[in-house]
Amino acid sequence: MVRAPVETDAVHLSAPARPVRTWAVLLAACAGQFLVVLDVSVVNVALPSMRADLGLSGTGLQWVLNAYSIAFAGFMLLGGRAADLFGRKAMFLTGLTVFTLASLAGGLAQEGWQLLAARAVQGLGAAVLAPATLTILTSAVPEGAARTRAIGTWSAVGAGGGAAGGLVGGVLTDLLSWRWVLLINVPVGVLVLAGAALWLTESRTERVRRLDLPGAVLVTAGLATVAYGIVQTEEQGWGAAATLLPLLGGALLLGAFVAVEARAKAPLMPLGLFRVRAVSAANAAMFVCGAASFAMWFFMTVYAQNVLGYTPLDAGLALIPSSLSIVLGSKLAPRLMPRVGARNLAVLGTLMAVAGFGWQSTMTADGTYLSSILGPGLLMMTGMGLASTPLAALATTGAAAGDAGLVSGLINTSRTMGGALGLAVLSTVAASRTAGGTSPEALTEGYALAFRTGSGVLLAGVVLMVLWLPRRSSNP
Repeated sequence: MVRAPVETDAVHLSAPARPVRTWAVLLAACAGQFLVVLDVSVVNVALPSMRADLGLSGTGLQWVLNAYSIAFAGFMLLGGRAADLFGRKAMFLTGLTVFTLASLAGGLAQEGWQLLAARAVQGLGAAVLAPATLTILTSAVPEGAARTRAIGTWSAVGAGGGAAGGLVGGVLTDLLSWRWVLLINVPVGVLVLAGAALWLTESRTERVRRLDLPGAVLVTAGLATVAYGIVQTEEQGWGAAATLLPLLGGALLLGAFVAVEARAKAPLMPLGLFRVRAVSAANAAMFVCGAASFAMWFFMTVYAQNVLGYTPLDAGLALIPSSLSIVLGSKLAPRLMPRVGARNLAVLGTLMAVAGFGWQSTMTADGTYLSSILGPGLLMMTGMGLASTPLAALATTGAAAGDAGLVSGLINTSRTMGGALGLAVLSTVAASRTAGGTSPEALTEGYALAFRTGSGVLLAGVVLMVLWLPRRSSNP
């Protein structure tokens, strides 16, 4: 059974010390989430400039991305539980401070190793910040229609951050320099810190601040090691020892984590949480959707640049309508959920994305903007926006208040790990079709196969949702 939270007279979730300004909580949570998701992809278009300025090798350049994603995925569950134990506001401010300072250090880096270290610390700050953004929101807004609308806004802003990465990175790199891809986080971070310190109220669920240290070490090491193995696939391939050993080692560490949690008196991850159907099913569905959606952005961007000849800035501008459509889908979802149900809306949204993936897989080397980017992009993005909000709502409403931070970290971890694995697998699929070819025709065939495979992944997600997600949620 899921352990009930230990409420004390120190801080109560249901009785904050002063009135909570919902708009301020929503603004702070969304701003933090936007920064975290934006930095997953914003550096992509700046990589060539970073390489020329800092003398990075090809491998070093890849680790500009990997250092962030590994730390982000590895520490997220720990960050989520820390928010429950030590305070949601405290962890929000801590994570955002670390993230902002690391952004400053990265933007001022004079050597390659300094940039990589800053990106790793950025990922650590993001792992603390991301779960807190959702937790402070769900703690401040009562369960029901209002919370669903708030989660819809949070999902929309997060999706917009991922979508805006290419555009923001292209504009800053072209008009200023690659350094501003990181430095832009500093003034934004300072403003959000000031607003959060002023308007947010503290909440936690336990007076005794005990952290399951063995569990924390095992799950963080396990997730980080698996993430490392996944990112090795691009350079080493799936069959290389450099890939298989960390994947196996990470799986063993996660197995040891489960064994430790089963015996711990105050576990980091109460295993009974997974017996809550909404939590387990929504996280599995988010993992599958993340596997397709992260890869979707990557392949659309490289198709526009490598095949159609767009500049990085042009590619970012071309994806603006698709970016807006995922925001629209996320905002429409709370209005539709009371009418069709959370599970049904997640299924319908995913089926819409499947149609978009299928359309995108018909791309050609001489495709037009309307038929090869805009049309399928609108379908894919709107569908993913419609699906993400009910999945996040189901995951967060299915658990006890004392596990809010942990559940928030879990849903973010599922999406991030799914995205990393999906991108690695679909990149391998595309490479197997191109067979080393670099012509527009060869690249198009590889990208098209990746989208066809992605549509199959999403169809499997639809089956999972139909069979596993609860028919009714607690939301009206």
